Amino acid sequence: MMFWRSVVGKLWITILLLVSFVLFILTVTLLQFFENYHINETRKDMIHTAEKIARVLKEHPGNEEALALEIAWELIDDNEKVTVIKDQNTYLYSPSSDETTHVPISFYTTDKDLSLVFERDKTVDMITSLPNDTNEAGSTQYLMIGVPLHQQEKENGAVFIYQSLAVMEETTKLTSKFILLAAGVAIILTTIFAFFLLTRITSPLRKMREAAFEVARGKFDTKVPILTHDEIGELATAFNQMGRQLKFNMNALSQEKEQLTSILSSMADGVITFNRDGTILITNPPAEIFLRNWYYEQGLASENSDAVPSEVMELFLLAVNTEKEQVGEISAQGRTWVIIVSPLYNKRFIRGAVAVVRDMTEERKLDKMREDFIANVSHELRTPISLLQGYSEAIVDEIAQTDEEKKEMAKVIYDESLRMGRLVNELLDLARMQAGHTLLNLESVELKPYINRVIRKFQGLTKEKGIELSVKLETEERFFQMDPDRIEQVLTNLIDNAIRHVPDSATVEIIGHTDERGLYIEVSDQGSGIPEEDLPFLFERFYKGDKSRTRGVSGTGLGLAIAKNIIDVHRGNISVKSKIGHGTTFSFFIPRNID
Repeated sequence: MMFWRSVVGKLWITILLLVSFVLFILTVTLLQFFENYHINETRKDMIHTAEKIARVLKEHPGNEEALALEIAWELIDDNEKVTVIKDQNTYLYSPSSDETTHVPISFYTTDKDLSLVFERDKTVDMITSLPNDTNEAGSTQYLMIGVPLHQQEKENGAVFIYQSLAVMEETTKLTSKFILLAAGVAIILTTIFAFFLLTRITSPLRKMREAAFEVARGKFDTKVPILTHDEIGELATAFNQMGRQLKFNMNALSQEKEQLTSILSSMADGVITFNRDGTILITNPPAEIFLRNWYYEQGLASENSDAVPSEVMELFLLAVNTEKEQVGEISAQGRTWVIIVSPLYNKRFIRGAVAVVRDMTEERKLDKMREDFIANVSHELRTPISLLQGYSEAIVDEIAQTDEEKKEMAKVIYDESLRMGRLVNELLDLARMQAGHTLLNLESVELKPYINRVIRKFQGLTKEKGIELSVKLETEERFFQMDPDRIEQVLTNLIDNAIRHVPDSATVEIIGHTDERGLYIEVSDQGSGIPEEDLPFLFERFYKGDKSRTRGVSGTGLGLAIAKNIIDVHRGNISVKSKIGHGTTFSFFIPRNID
């Protein structure tokens, strides 16, 4: 079936049908021509023979009649029969005819066409059947010729010669067989020659088809051999040039795509490209971070890449409908992004839009820090200074009468001075870390006993509040290299914060695991969660998420800042995830290669 659908099959069938049609017309024409030709030639010969017989009989009258008849009978063929009519009572039949083929004289004289020989003295011919023909299969047709016979002193007679058409049909059949044989041979030779010729002609086309499929599969080095210098050869040359140009263009596009990918990947701002229907086409890493935060905020799986923030979609629709740039702002997980959506044009119509996502959290954070720094420092120093001043004045003014009261006031002054000292020391440690002057004492630490030792410090506090402190260490690796004192400070701060901010009988969970990159540890609690607007500032100095807590419960506001700097010195990272009513999870990562 595939052959008939190919170019060779179609051309082969077309040529074969065309040649067959021409040969059919030619054969029919030749058969008709030769059939008429045989009849006409036979008619001419018979007329000539009849005229000779009539002339011989005219030239030899009387006693020479016998000689004339003998000469006349020698002129006719075996298939021809002759009737000589001198008058109504005198007539002769040729010796080759038997009595069964004798035609009655009345047939000649009564037939309106044959009788014209007598009446008008003219030569006649006709195709007819003999009156005494008894052939059951049908009357045999004869070609009958009549010529006038002129006799001296007598009325004109006639010479009739007739011959069966079956003889001529035999000749026609032989001619037809020869013509049909020649036509059949011509068709066979045409079939073979056309198939061979078309196969040779289409062979380069088949090779070009195979090469085109190879190019479609990405093999742009494929070349078509140039076998001829005709139009097909020029087509092969053009195909090879097209392949080289296509390879060049594809390499150029690939380089441009790589450059665009590199530019997008290295951009600090996120880029999201949308299709006309709002489908996300391209994102870069900062944009993916933005989407992941929004997915977590909405409680969606991060794999759901088709979801788009509603605020972004509104800006997209406005940009497409108004064909103007739109600017908006969105917050998720304590971070703030400014969204700039611009329409993309494809010649005359909009084909989509591009959104530039700029993380403005640091700018907002700096603004807030500038506003809160003085208030935070004043708040932390005002209370101990006020206490120191008040109790000192009480002692100077001798308000305390007993030694016990004086000792109590002095104890308060001492505690507040210690608190101020801790605050100053933590500020100095934090400044030293941020200046890069902290040296790590790296050791190979056995993880499980190390974490259990840190946990044991909180047994009294957890037992008092009925809090369950669980540890899940999912690793087969026993030892890990880090600064144990610094990391213990980080874990102590995170666990202490979790215990202080969860209700009684809650659970605090520490989860750790390692992979080829390093160590991951999470501290999760079942507390009330941290407001979204507080998340970006948790690791800042003096920042306290819950302003309503008492001084005795809250710390200096430097613990998380110190923890972040310790992790930064280890070349790792620390982060927080929290939702109101769903608890808080602090997680940090320490890489294997710290140096």
